[in-house]
Amino acid sequence: MNLQKNTAKQKAVDFLRTHPMDHLDVDFDGNLEQFLDEMAKGLAGADSSLEMIPTFLETANQIPVNQRVIVADAGGTNFRVATVYFDENKNPVIENLQKFSMPAIERELSCKEFFEAMAGYFRDVIDVADKIGFCFSYPVEMLPNKDGRVIRFAKEIKASEVVGQLVNQNLNDAFGGMELSEAKHIVLLNDTVATLLAGVGYKGRDFSSYIGFILGTGTNCCYVERNANIIKRKDLDPHKSQIINTESGGMNKAHRGNIDGMLDASTNNPGIHIFEKMISGAYLGPLFLATIRQAGADGLLSQPVTEGLNQMTELTTKDMNDFMFYPCGNNPLAKACQKGIPDDTTFLSVVADRLVERAAKLAAINLSAMALKSGKGTDPTRPICIVAEGTTFYQMKTLKSRVEFYLKQYLEDKRGIYTEIIAVENATLIGAAIAGLTN
Repeated sequence: MNLQKNTAKQKAVDFLRTHPMDHLDVDFDGNLEQFLDEMAKGLAGADSSLEMIPTFLETANQIPVNQRVIVADAGGTNFRVATVYFDENKNPVIENLQKFSMPAIERELSCKEFFEAMAGYFRDVIDVADKIGFCFSYPVEMLPNKDGRVIRFAKEIKASEVVGQLVNQNLNDAFGGMELSEAKHIVLLNDTVATLLAGVGYKGRDFSSYIGFILGTGTNCCYVERNANIIKRKDLDPHKSQIINTESGGMNKAHRGNIDGMLDASTNNPGIHIFEKMISGAYLGPLFLATIRQAGADGLLSQPVTEGLNQMTELTTKDMNDFMFYPCGNNPLAKACQKGIPDDTTFLSVVADRLVERAAKLAAINLSAMALKSGKGTDPTRPICIVAEGTTFYQMKTLKSRVEFYLKQYLEDKRGIYTEIIAVENATLIGAAIAGLTN
């Protein structure tokens, strides 16, 4: 039996290497240099798959204590509003938390209707503070005055008139038009930037710099860059630094296998978010299904299992994860394998495991590029703080531990750069509060 399992395992590895979809096909140093090159191009305003968006937000400012700020978190289907302050020990205290539906999900709203709907959500807290930290998790062009112009919405938001509009200005206009408040000082940021800021002051720790990392349904990364390196902006103080939103899910120079290309071509946005389609929760399950279907086409699985895979209309990343934890359990893939032979289960388990390892390796390359570009982390007593968010990162079997392994092996041992991954509860609200209080 052990010989059979070893044979099935080797067949799976050989299959992945043939296509080439294995983690061993990803050269860490070569892909890291590609990431750094794309980052430099993006900062210079040259053609790059990484947008490298300046946020005009700093991390060096001190967080005031016992000063309340209004916070909002708009993204997906929910809109959360609360107030936050930091006590004498710099611990965040969240009060008055309310959750609403994101405007313009049920029907198309005009620009005026959209911002009036959002303004109404602030009604119970609008008089608590003069500052608002607004985590707005949709693509915006950030401006030096901390406002931002909407570039586009996700497909579930129906508010075409809002595209091209300034978020803070329109929200303040809605406050005034509804006689809710005088104009507030609003600081706009996205969820990745808010995640980074949530690490500032974390439990009194002294970090040399910060990285915000999202790996959930999608993926993105941000880090702190010296203004002198942001060549595409001529209006920055070269002696200061700011957070750069890299939009790392768009990276298109990383290693890709044949099946990555097949999956990309089958999506409704081919050629877009290439890196995201290799590591994120929206795509790992579909990528796994495409990969094992190819194995069936290559004659490496029994006929009943091949037919079962071809009949599946979808396979989510949760389904993939369930199979990895319970390969003989009550989940779609385990049921499909029960119609075949034991080698099928072993083969699929090995493919799933190695695709997750590849995702971890690529994620570590992404994080390593951010760390190296920051120029920090050389002192082991003051590592770079990586604030990580996302169910895929924390719940996918072995993913987090493998990311940490690659960071230790390639970044710490080879480059002498020290990092530490932390999780912060309510990171977007806390990060928005810090942004509103310190910028």
